[in-house]
Amino acid sequence: MSQAHEDHGHTVAAWTAVGIAMLAFLIGCIGVVIATPAVFWLGVALLPVALIAGKVLALLGFGKSAS
Repeated sequence: MSQAHEDHGHTVAAWTAVGIAMLAFLIGCIGVVIATPAVFWLGVALLPVALIAGKVLALLGFGKSAS
């Protein structure tokens, strides 16, 4: 196994962003299945939250180090 990707994505920032994004997609899918536009748009609205949370946590030092 390549040593170049040994810690690829193993950070609090990455896991938080992916977890929120997965929740957003789940909520969006449920909104489509039950045909409720408000629930769908709630899922869509959570996607930028995932990106912002991941970036903020990375800036606070919970992301991958630059080394």
